[in-house]
Formats: sequence, C-alpha cells, structure tokens
Amino acid sequence: MQATETTADNSVILDIDHVSKEFKTRLKTVKAIDDVNFKVQRGEFISVIGPSGCGKTTLLRLIAGLETNYTGNILLNGKRVEKPGLDRGVIFQDHRLLPWLTIEENLALGLTDDKTQINALVKQYLHKVDLDGFENSYPRQLSGGMSQRASIARALIRQPDILLLDEPLGALDALTRYNMQEELEKIWMNNETTMIMITHDIEEAVYLSDRIVVLDSRPCKVREIFTIPLEHPRNRESKEFEEYRTCVVSSFRSAVANYSI
Repeated sequence: MQATETTADNSVILDIDHVSKEFKTRLKTVKAIDDVNFKVQRGEFISVIGPSGCGKTTLLRLIAGLETNYTGNILLNGKRVEKPGLDRGVIFQDHRLLPWLTIEENLALGLTDDKTQINALVKQYLHKVDLDGFENSYPRQLSGGMSQRASIARALIRQPDILLLDEPLGALDALTRYNMQEELEKIWMNNETTMIMITHDIEEAVYLSDRIVVLDSRPCKVREIFTIPLEHPRNRESKEFEEYRTCVVSSFRSAVANYSI
C-alpha cells in the first residue's frame, strides 16, 4: 500500500525535493524538517498526518511561501517557492472571513474584473459550495460549516493551482465535520483542484485522499506514503476502507511512539 513516486514531470504540480528547515534561538538550533521528499500530481488530494508538533504546519507554510528560509527545493510548476503567490490558496482552521463584509463582499475582495463579471463569479463559486442565496449574509449569520465553505469559495474564486488546508474542519463539531468531509469531497471532485490537507483525523484522511503522507518527528521526516485507490464517493463502512484505515493507524502509532522516545 506504500506509494511509488512517479517521474512523469508533466503531471507533477508540486515537487518537495530534499527540504530541510531549521529554527535558531540564542541557545540552540532546532532542525524542524529534515530531508522531506515527495511529489504531488496535478488534481491529487493529499493528506499529511503526524504527531502534534511534528512540523506539519511548518511544511505547509513553506509550500505557501509564508516561511522562506529553507534548504532544498519546493518547486510549484517547476518554479522555486520563495514567497506567497496567487497560485496557492490557504484555508485555515477558522474561516477568517471579514465580519464587517457580506459573504459576497468577502469573495469579491481584491478581484479586479468589472462589477458584472465579479458578481457572476461570486454566484458561480457560491453555487459550487452550496451557498446559493447567501450572498448578502454576514459571517455571523452562517453556521460554522457554512462559513468554512464560504472560506473555501473565497480561495477557489482566485483559481489557485493548489489549495493548502491547515486542519480546515478541526474546529467543527463531530456531525458538522462528518458532513463537511462529504462537502469537501464534492468540491474537490467538481473543481479538480490540487489539494494538500493537514489533519489529525485518520478516517478523514482515508475518506478524502488519493495519498496519505505520514510524518515522523524530531525532526520531521516522511515515514510512509500510502496510496488509497478506492473510488469516490467512498463507503466508510466497507471492508476495504477499514483495511486502509487500519494500515494508516498502525503507521501513525509508530510515528507517535517514535515521537515519545
């Protein structure tokens, strides 16, 4: 079940190539990430899991260009990532919508098309996340799940090459999270956008992902990469789903045990 990296360059959108990252203080230097390697295919959904504090979010910030001091190469469409860019969208655990703007105004913020085109785009992307009719609502008037869908629409409307999700469903209650996993699956399938998601929820990772990257810690390294070839939409109660979940859980437990040593 471990993935084999492909060498088909025309299908690779993101290449994490021998990436390492250190943090320096007055007293010592801490290696947070050590020689991480994997490739992401165009249109793939990748989940990254690992022990708390292992460097998952640091890796995501490097891909986003929010952290720039690293060794190795992060290549997006063949170009080294050295700063943030519109070719990457980022979704955080909280929606970060501006509370004084309507949902329509949040989505339109920063767009430079004429007003008619912007209005059409907003309606198109709200429809993609099942928020038709909520253009004039304010974030406080939406549920947590609806607000997060609006945040995803705000990222997608700028048509990024890759969408980076940092525990986007972590703040939701269990039932809303379950439903939002299904909504996120639909959004990904309908938009064919490459997505990389940080999560602590292994079932969520198996449900959504083409591949799952399991990270070790101290420092962060790739422990294992699992390919999940099950068709979408996935049946969480199937024997095959449970087999993959069990394999990933076993690898994750080993990573946690290693972290505890």
